[in-house]
Amino acid sequence: MTVKLATCACHIAIALLAMLMLTLSPPAQARSKLSALHETKIGKCITQAGAGHEWLERTLWGLRDQEGGWIGAEILNTDGSYDLGPMQVNSWWVGRISRILRHRGSDVRHWLIHDACFNVRAARWIFLSGLAVTGDYWQAVGAYHSPTKLRQQRYRANVAEKLIKRFGSDLFE
Repeated sequence: MTVKLATCACHIAIALLAMLMLTLSPPAQARSKLSALHETKIGKCITQAGAGHEWLERTLWGLRDQEGGWIGAEILNTDGSYDLGPMQVNSWWVGRISRILRHRGSDVRHWLIHDACFNVRAARWIFLSGLAVTGDYWQAVGAYHSPTKLRQQRYRANVAEKLIKRFGSDLFE
């Protein structure tokens, strides 16, 4: 009798937990609509950040496609840093950006996570800063990801792949 009651209570607890989980996460259709709205917003931010320069807009799309972040993203890395927002801007940049903007680091971090256009503009600045330092487009793409040469090589190849997939193989001709 005790075993049956315990088993029954366990099934009820599992059922209640499942119902609670269903109420906490939006239905798939709602998540899909939200995702589509976020993607539209991110796309508009990329267009704005490109400032009419097709090569820069395409570069940002390549970085975006490679990074695959989203509005609200805060992904822990193995080194203890975080990748933030749609362009997965590393939290390492928060201090530098906050000094330049003269805003608190906590504000900058919040904006990178939750403000798609701020995140994309930060990514643009990081890439263009790398381009100014290196003078080389592909080195700047690699530097966006990592200071390590081997990781930069792999990243450049992945971004090139994403650019070809999005814009066609004649992109580099």
